[in-house]
Amino acid sequence: MIEYVLSFMNELGFDKEAVASLSADIEKIYANEEAKALFAGAVDDYERDIHSNYTELREAAKRAGEIVGVHAYSAELLLFICFSKHLRELYRLRDISDRIWFDSMSDLKWKLWECKAVKGIWGSFVAGWFPGFFNLTRFALGRLQFEIVEFDGEYEKNGKALKNGDKVINVHIPRTLTPLDKESRDDAYAQAAEFFRNMTDGAPIAFVCSSWLLYPEAEKILPAHSNIRGFMADYDMIRSKVNGEGEYGDMWRLFDMDFTGDLNDYPEDSSLRRAYKKFLLDGNRTGSGYGVFFY
Repeated sequence: MIEYVLSFMNELGFDKEAVASLSADIEKIYANEEAKALFAGAVDDYERDIHSNYTELREAAKRAGEIVGVHAYSAELLLFICFSKHLRELYRLRDISDRIWFDSMSDLKWKLWECKAVKGIWGSFVAGWFPGFFNLTRFALGRLQFEIVEFDGEYEKNGKALKNGDKVINVHIPRTLTPLDKESRDDAYAQAAEFFRNMTDGAPIAFVCSSWLLYPEAEKILPAHSNIRGFMADYDMIRSKVNGEGEYGDMWRLFDMDFTGDLNDYPEDSSLRRAYKKFLLDGNRTGSGYGVFFY
C-alpha cells in the first residue's frame, strides 16, 4: 500500500513537498504493528463494504496516526488515498471512465492544498466531506461535482415543475484554481445530465446548488463580467440565508485562513479578496443561497 500511495500522489500531481511529507507519514504508520493493524483494518473494512461507517474508519486512521506521531489531518487523507485503489476497480466494473475517477480523486488534492494553506499541514481538515465520492454517489464531471439529492421546495418554469422530494442533480464547486467560466460550466452540466439521465425518477432534469457563491448580496461586490456572477445567473434563487453577526461561514475558502476575530487580518492580495474584505469591513454580512434551474 505504501507504493500505491506514492504512485497515486505522483499520478494526481501532488506537490513534491506534500509527496515527501505524506510518504514519510504512511511509512511511519506501516512500520508500527499496532498502527498498521488499525489503519489497514480500516482499508479492509472499506473494501468489504463501501457503505461502511466512515466516521469509525476515520477514527481508526486518526488513532493509528496518533500512535506514531502523524497528524490526524494527514492520517485521514492517507486513508482516503488508500481507498481510491479499490474505488478505481469499482469504477471499471461499472464502466465508469478513468477520467471521471481521476477528476473525482483530484478533490483529495484540492483539499490537500486548502489544508496546507489554512492549517499549515499536508492533509485534510474536511475529510468528512469525502465519503460521497467513495460510496459512488458523488462524481466530478468536468469542472464541477454532482450527486443526486431530493429537491427542497417547489419550483415551476416554462411548463416544468418540481415538488419537494423530487430527484435533482446537486452541484458542488471544487476549488481547482481554474476559471469557472461559462464554457466549462456548460460542459460540466451536459456531462452530468447524460451521466445521471436515468436517476431522476421521471422528474425533469434540474440542477440545484446551495453555496456561499450564490449569496445574492455578492452582486454588490462582484463586477458584471465576473465568472461567479455568471455562475449565479445560471440559477433561479429559491431562498437565501444571512449569517449571524460575527459568523463568517465559508470565508476561510476565500481567504485561506480561519477567522481570527479581526477582519483586518484578512489578506488583500487579489481583487476578489479586496472586494469581500471591504464588504465585510463596511458592516455587511456573508451568507448563502439555494438556487435551481431546469436543464
